[in-house]
Amino acid sequence: MITRNTLSQAPSIPLQNPKFKPFSSIHFPKRPNFPTLPFHRSFSLSSSLNFTPRNRIRHCISPSRELNYEGNGDLIEENNEEEEQGEETSPKIKGEELANQSIWQQLKEIVVFTGPATGLWLCGPMMSLIDTAVIGQGSSIELAALGPATVVCDYIGYIFMFLSIATSNMVATSLARRGKDEVQHQISILLCIGLFCGLVMLFLTMFFGSWALTAFSGPNNAHLVPAGNAYVQIRGLAWPAVLVGWVAQSASLGMKDSWGPLKALAVSSVINGVGDVVLCMFLGYGIAGAAWATMVSQVVAAYMMIEALNKKGYNAFSISIPSFNELLSVLAIAGPVFVTLMSKIVFYSLLIYFATSMGTHVVAAHQVMLQICGMCTVWGEPLSQTSQSFMPELIYGVNRNLPKARMLLKSLVTIGATLGLVLGVIGTAVPWFFPNIFTHDIKVIEEMHKVLLPYFLALAITPSTHSLEGTLLAGRELRYISLSMCGCVAFGVLIMLLLSARGFGLAGCWSALVGFQWARFSLALQRLLSPNGILYSEDLTRFEVKKMRAF
Repeated sequence: MITRNTLSQAPSIPLQNPKFKPFSSIHFPKRPNFPTLPFHRSFSLSSSLNFTPRNRIRHCISPSRELNYEGNGDLIEENNEEEEQGEETSPKIKGEELANQSIWQQLKEIVVFTGPATGLWLCGPMMSLIDTAVIGQGSSIELAALGPATVVCDYIGYIFMFLSIATSNMVATSLARRGKDEVQHQISILLCIGLFCGLVMLFLTMFFGSWALTAFSGPNNAHLVPAGNAYVQIRGLAWPAVLVGWVAQSASLGMKDSWGPLKALAVSSVINGVGDVVLCMFLGYGIAGAAWATMVSQVVAAYMMIEALNKKGYNAFSISIPSFNELLSVLAIAGPVFVTLMSKIVFYSLLIYFATSMGTHVVAAHQVMLQICGMCTVWGEPLSQTSQSFMPELIYGVNRNLPKARMLLKSLVTIGATLGLVLGVIGTAVPWFFPNIFTHDIKVIEEMHKVLLPYFLALAITPSTHSLEGTLLAGRELRYISLSMCGCVAFGVLIMLLLSARGFGLAGCWSALVGFQWARFSLALQRLLSPNGILYSEDLTRFEVKKMRAF
């Protein structure tokens, strides 16, 4: 007899590991702690396993598969003799069938899941690329000043990506419990944290922005500071709106809504593009005009993100001061990812620092190439999101199936390799054949052409790296990712120091980026192919995590 607390599945082929015992023989003395997995955007994270009310766990790929528990914590399953007999007689055939399930069905789910979210990653680099192209038409000095200015405005902002990570994770987990009041409280405290951090960044920008630019540019490039400081001061006015908007965007993503944030960022990109053209090209405001256009577009995007939350029945204008324990919970979720993000920020900031020390034309060329590279690399981010969303059930879910997990990873890496080659060709062709889109300065164009080969090598491997690192995140290898990223940064900086000392110029910086990207790929691949790795080991204890304290 099937009760309401019976293990139920959708009418499809059940995903089961033939090496596992039937569920009827498994009894938990208490409710097991399944992990929740955060997911990062260009650094946005979402939970892969979420707790629902009445001790029901819902998994990411097929929402219809549900695992239910009785009040005493015992697991009850319908004893279907025919199914058990089928499992015993042909486990090998069933495992092979699951491992070779239609790749087109997987691709369809991947496209539906990640399609709208791709636009979220494209809008940010698109706005920076528009700024670079428009400013480059007017002045090489302002184009060069844009390099250190974007470090202060954009790269430092990534420090606060922990807000996005914590928001999407907490909101998704609470929604699984049907705790709307809990979701509202979490949004309120995270909005408060975002607003506070934004005000702090506004204060620091106003009083220390010029000092930061001077220290970063160096004494030989003091002429870049006035233009760069104008850009930083104007962009700094939007810091509170930017961080509040990040929280609102991540809350929508945690609610499985990617269309709302996409609409907001699409409108923001249009405003930024039109503003750049009008203020810079027609009115002649230069780098200051680009800063005003970007600042206004960010404020508009934040407002639309908040309104999108209000339409879902939440009060996005409600702000609550978090307690000390709540602050610790937020930081505990994003800790390892914070280290990873900081490592990337440090490395890319050092790239610009070394390029800045080589002169105005070199840093202008580096700024153009870096913006094109950033525009191309975000196309690989959906592969990371796919890994983090679809892998957990296959690695440690109820229907655990490591052969299918390996097959999915193979598909993602193959897609990543193909995408990397396409992006590498397109991304290299743009500065090679159409450099006048960004600048008419012959010396800047010559410096751009010197780095095309390392530029291609760095770009081609990036999407596959995203697939591998996303799988490590899905397997909760957070400590390994953070430590390996620190090692990759050290390796890249060492290459940069050696090549710069030998006079390789900008090509040395981009060769260091090649070493950084390929080191990330190699370490992630080695970890996943290890016999004791998450895709081969039958040890489930590695996935046990402490239950996060609920608000």
